[in-house]
Amino acid sequence: MALPDFSMRQLLEAGAHFGHQTHRWNPKMDRYIFGSRSNIHIIDLSQSIPLLHQALVRVREVAAGGGRVLFVGTKRQASDPIAQAARRCAQYYVNHRWLGGTLTNWRTVSGSINRLRELEGVLEGGEGSRTKKELLQLTRERDKLELSLGGIKDMGGIPDLMFVIDTNKEAIAIQEARKLGIPVVAILDTNCDPDGITYPIPGNDDAARAIQLYCDLLADAVLDGLAAGAVASGVDLGASAEPVEPALAAAAPAEAEAVAEPEAAAEA
Repeated sequence: MALPDFSMRQLLEAGAHFGHQTHRWNPKMDRYIFGSRSNIHIIDLSQSIPLLHQALVRVREVAAGGGRVLFVGTKRQASDPIAQAARRCAQYYVNHRWLGGTLTNWRTVSGSINRLRELEGVLEGGEGSRTKKELLQLTRERDKLELSLGGIKDMGGIPDLMFVIDTNKEAIAIQEARKLGIPVVAILDTNCDPDGITYPIPGNDDAARAIQLYCDLLADAVLDGLAAGAVASGVDLGASAEPVEPALAAAAPAEAEAVAEPEAAAEA
C-alpha cells in the first residue's frame, strides 16, 4: 500500500471548501479563509491540501510504530463515518458522547470498561436464575456503557494520536489530549479555534461527504502504516494473504465433483 492519494477536485466535490456564514467565524481562522461568497466564507484549499498530507504522514508514522489512533466525532453527521473508519483500520473511536475524564481519568474509565465486559459475559451466558426484569436492567446498563465506551473498550491505554471532527463540540476531548501531550489532528471549520491543534486541517466539518472523505483518508493512512510496520517487523504480507482467489476457491468444489462422477461411473 501507499499513502492515500487525494486531489483538489475531490475536496471541492465533497464541499470541503464551504465554511460558515461570515458572521459566524473565528478571527483566528482568517489566515485559512480565501474569501466570501453570498455571506459564506470560502476555505483556502490550497492550504488545506499540504496540511492534510502532513497529517496523513504523521498518522501513518504512528500506526507503523504500533501506536493507537483515537477517532472522535460525536455530532450526528460524523457518528457513523467515524465508527466505520475506525473499525475498518482496527483503531478506536468515540462517536456518541465524550465522557469527561475519558483520558485524564483513565483508571476510572477502565473500571467502567471492566463492568461492560462483565455485563457482556453475564448476558451472553443465558438467562440462568435471573428474572426477566433483572435481565432487562442489565441489558439497559450494558447498552448505555456500550454507547460511550464500546469504541475504546479494547484500547488498553492512552492513545498516541487523536483525530477530531468539530473542535468546538469536542473541546473537552481536545483539552484532555493537550493536558496529556497527545498530538491532535483536527478538521477546522471557519468557526473553530486553531490554537492547540497539532495538525490543523482547514475544511468543512458539517457536510456528510466531506466528513466521509476525511475519515476514509485517515483510515487508509492507518492501514498503510500498519502494513509498513508489519513489513519492518519481518512479516511476509504475501505469505499471510489468501493465495487462492475467492472465485477460484468457489469453483474448486464444482470441478472436483465433475471429475469424481466419471471415476465413480467407471468403477461401477
